[in-house]
Amino acid sequence: MSDAPTDRLTRHLSRMAQVLGTHGLLLVTLAAGLVPALLLALVAGGVYEAVAEEDGVAALDHPVLAAAKSMRSPGLDTALTWFTNLGGTVGLPLLATVAVALLCRWQRSWTPLILTASAAAGSLLMTVAGKALVGRSRPPLSDAVPPYEYSDSFPSGHSLNSMVVAGTIAYLLVVYLGSRRARIITVLTAAVFVVAMGLSRVYLGHHWLTDVLVAWSLGLAWLAILITVHRLLRVRRLRNLPAA
Repeated sequence: MSDAPTDRLTRHLSRMAQVLGTHGLLLVTLAAGLVPALLLALVAGGVYEAVAEEDGVAALDHPVLAAAKSMRSPGLDTALTWFTNLGGTVGLPLLATVAVALLCRWQRSWTPLILTASAAAGSLLMTVAGKALVGRSRPPLSDAVPPYEYSDSFPSGHSLNSMVVAGTIAYLLVVYLGSRRARIITVLTAAVFVVAMGLSRVYLGHHWLTDVLVAWSLGLAWLAILITVHRLLRVRRLRNLPAA
């Protein structure tokens, strides 16, 4: 099904292609996506280096955890434990499945499923590989809120996967929605969800701050690549479209 926002985006890309040429538009799109991805990857590398050398931003890990512990209360502990489960191995797949099913039905397209599945697969691979390669220990159990977690700490899987999945769904909604206000609300909602998820991991003592920071950096870099690929595929389709 062709929706009005998508039609407008296609016409906009078609006009840009007339000015830049299809190849020029492909190059501009590629640069616009891959440059941020490279910069974010460098940020992630900088965080890893700080963790390995125990300096730089890693110096904030213990003070931030201490500050989080000072804010704890039984009610807030329970609320954030329930919330953080939304980003876990059960909660996030369920939320993503519902959202993707609704998007596929709305658009009568498999694009949301393909893009979100690719996004989730990449973030899961980065999470598993990062934990295996770095092998960093979580904060001591005495500093954590039960139920305790025992896998490696770096990067935060909840933070990375929620960034990628929520970001992908938000991107698709921005493409599909016709209202500027609705698009802004979508982006802000996704951003609040992702930030709250990451901070909840630190608050509960399940991760160090740098585990979350590197997860956000890797997640944004992967999102930039995915969105760039989607944009490139859309631009390539212009070759088969009449001039706007």
